Amino acid sequence: MAVRTTLTWNEEKSLQKLLGNVSLILLYKSTVHGNRISNMHDRCIRQGSTVTMIYCPTNSFGIFMLGHYPEISESFRKPNTSFYFSLQKNKTMEMTGAFLNSTSKISNDQLEFQFSISPVQYLSLDLYNRTIVIPQLLMEKLGLNSDLRYRVLECEVFRVEGIKDAAGYINRITRATQHRNSLLADLRAYRPYADLVSEIRILLLGPVGSGKSSFFNSVKSIFHGHLTHQAIVGSDVTSITEQYRIYSVKDGKDGKSLPCMLCDTMGLDEKEGVGLCVADIPHILKGCVPDRYQFSPHKPITPKHPTFITSPSLKDRIHCVAYVFDINSIDNLSSKMVAKFKQVQKEVLNCGVAHVALFTKVNNCYEVLQDNFLKMNKSMISQSQIQNANKMLGIPLSNILVVENYASEREMDPLKDILILSALKQMFRAADDFLEDLPLE
Repeated sequence: MAVRTTLTWNEEKSLQKLLGNVSLILLYKSTVHGNRISNMHDRCIRQGSTVTMIYCPTNSFGIFMLGHYPEISESFRKPNTSFYFSLQKNKTMEMTGAFLNSTSKISNDQLEFQFSISPVQYLSLDLYNRTIVIPQLLMEKLGLNSDLRYRVLECEVFRVEGIKDAAGYINRITRATQHRNSLLADLRAYRPYADLVSEIRILLLGPVGSGKSSFFNSVKSIFHGHLTHQAIVGSDVTSITEQYRIYSVKDGKDGKSLPCMLCDTMGLDEKEGVGLCVADIPHILKGCVPDRYQFSPHKPITPKHPTFITSPSLKDRIHCVAYVFDINSIDNLSSKMVAKFKQVQKEVLNCGVAHVALFTKVNNCYEVLQDNFLKMNKSMISQSQIQNANKMLGIPLSNILVVENYASEREMDPLKDILILSALKQMFRAADDFLEDLPLE
């Protein structure tokens, strides 16, 4: 009977992507092959690069080693760079990692790692007594602040096949994951300006098929830790969204809601009587349109409608508008569609609402950001689509955001997450600017 890994499907796919889209071959599982380091050694020696996974009650720890597993010896072997990481078993499966120069040995039925920058600190794995001791140095690198000694539930070792530029690739993905986690922390800690409202409302406006509903699905997926499709997504020619939807975003399946609402609308169309009616937009901006209102392209909502909100408060209003465009089609917008967007922009400006532009369907999210993940590459900024949006809507380059939404993928990608979370963070800032600029009364 085949031995199966403890990793979930998503965890295994994430680990494969982290290491450069490699294959993982399970060599050893402690509960099957024996709870001794010697058992591990016999099955893993001379197998090439490996990943050792140590499963504990609240965390899983991993060690990726380039080269062969250590021989049984009383002395440490030649140092090499290993990648240590931690998977925290929380709502979104967040990972932290660190590259450390270390030496390893197997002695007294324990696997030990000694770190070059602090030779007195060891990582020690004892499978017989089911414990792993993690030194303070590594705890700090992994952002952990609990006990140094953990109880081991299971240990597995995988052979890594198909590895290429492992160190460079893992280094970039690790830094991306750390930046992603930092963005998640910032968004979780966000509070609207001066607590004027408990939640900000962001309106997604754009042509049919531009990616408005997909953006909401992508945001929700990141905070849930897996792909979700709550908002139904349409094609490039037919709008699926016919209701006005006000979506909350929960931090995990049973977590509390984030202090923001994403408002999804029917797509704009260049033809009259098709798509979102421009006359509906002022009412949406002012907070007069309720959730699940059924749009009519021929007839905008009026104060006589039974669900019309006649006296909306500040919390009901839109605090930021995101104009959503498919980056591959904005250069081909018809003159009628450009005219309609300028009409929409006029309504947004009349209401004094902050606004950003959101480009979706970028071809390669890996080429959008500079290595520090903080700024767009200059080659991206100079693209005609970015410049056209800047001229057409008068939106500053700093408020033109680029994302690649999740569509048919089955696993999460930290670089996609960075673009989506950075865009959401910029929308939060724009909403704060709107709130700060309100008259004192």
